[in-house]
Amino acid sequence: MENNWFVVGLFVLLVINTIGAIITVFRRPRSIASVFAWLLALIFLPGIGFFLYLFAGRKIDDEIIYRLNSHREQRIEEINQLIESHNQQFLIESQSSSSELLKDYFNYSQEAPVTRGNQVRIITDGQEKFKQLLQDIQQAKATIHLEYYAIFDDQIGNQLLQLLVKKAQEGLEVRVLFDPFGGGTTIRFFNPLIQAGGKVLPFITARDFIRKTRLNYHLHRKVVIIDGKISWTGGFNVGDQYLNVTKKFGYWRDTHARIIGTASFSLQEVFIRDWNASVTCAEDYLTYQPKFFTLPTQEELGNISLQIVADGPNRDDQVLKGGFIKMILGAKKRILIQTPYLIPDDSMMDALLIAVRSGVEVNIMIPCMPDHPFIYRATQYYASNLHKKGVKISIYTGGFLHAKVLVIDDHISSFGTMNQDIRSYALNFEVNAFVYNQELTKTLAETFEKDLEQSIELTDAMIAQQSLWLKTKQSVARLLSPIL
Repeated sequence: MENNWFVVGLFVLLVINTIGAIITVFRRPRSIASVFAWLLALIFLPGIGFFLYLFAGRKIDDEIIYRLNSHREQRIEEINQLIESHNQQFLIESQSSSSELLKDYFNYSQEAPVTRGNQVRIITDGQEKFKQLLQDIQQAKATIHLEYYAIFDDQIGNQLLQLLVKKAQEGLEVRVLFDPFGGGTTIRFFNPLIQAGGKVLPFITARDFIRKTRLNYHLHRKVVIIDGKISWTGGFNVGDQYLNVTKKFGYWRDTHARIIGTASFSLQEVFIRDWNASVTCAEDYLTYQPKFFTLPTQEELGNISLQIVADGPNRDDQVLKGGFIKMILGAKKRILIQTPYLIPDDSMMDALLIAVRSGVEVNIMIPCMPDHPFIYRATQYYASNLHKKGVKISIYTGGFLHAKVLVIDDHISSFGTMNQDIRSYALNFEVNAFVYNQELTKTLAETFEKDLEQSIELTDAMIAQQSLWLKTKQSVARLLSPIL
């Protein structure tokens, strides 16, 4: 009799758990893939699933959305007019029809304007990146703004911190915005900088841990703006692993860029917006001051047109992903993609397969090792799936590939912080640069081709050799990929 009551009680609990799961998941609009992934987690992990959902499954807080969206002041229009006035001195480079359509798409979405006359230096090595970045910070005269997903408490992290402390002591305005979940550092790590007069804030999504924290929403941007003119963005965070001095990953292959020109204005506007959304004291609020937007001198002018686009879960339209799809569907000859995580949603899968079926060569390069094992299993699943449908999958074996690059037909390209996965499409705060310049696009394509020398192509034989257990892990990871 007692066993019968136990079975009945267990059944009732399972029914309550299932009903609760359905109500919880359908409370707010979300993608069908996300709905099914969370239902699996909530139903098959009773109790534990709801605890995970509490911190990782809830939609982004309405107050966070309001704070991020309410800081697009009318001064932005003035900055855009300054950019447009500066653009007039440069000849417009002949563009393909797909490039023009991409510009129109971002303009319709009210994103940053196209900026002309930029200098852009692509850097793929961590040692080189940090050497130049620290030199730029050392030479700063007025303002230093940093925004990073991960700043680690290690050798390079402390070296950067000490330099920032020095510049703050010299009287410069130093501000740092960071995601505590990225590098595991807390505000305590930055106390020397704060004591020296610098300002440091955790990104707004990390505030109010109990009531409002959403562990799934991260500041994934990597942005530095110095004196309102020199800027940096790309894939490198701040940590020793990016300098190739740790054994775990070996050589860290990434793509970052140093920019001089009015494209820095767009990155500055992104920083100010994120900073103002994260402040807790009115005195820390930033206004749009001329010193934050410094025009380059005649000697600093370049010839590269860039459009900086930021995106995040405070918006519903997934502008960056839409831009990538627009680029892919406009391709005529070839598409080159580098990404550490390959977990595309249905719309991106459709775009890639439409390109393949249109006779376009599609080559996607992924790493040969994981930095997040579960996510890597999902990457392997999609790599195999895309390979079977005609996409060439290149596996980089020279270390860990962390670059986020897209090249279309050698005339248009993009680099930045956005991976080809659902997290970057819908959950992370990202920023990418879109390049309307054949010379720079050619540089990115040549870098891809050089990386092919240290890559192997995924084949049917390699997939057939994968064990049943490995394929099972890949399938499970794929089912949960919408919430990874």
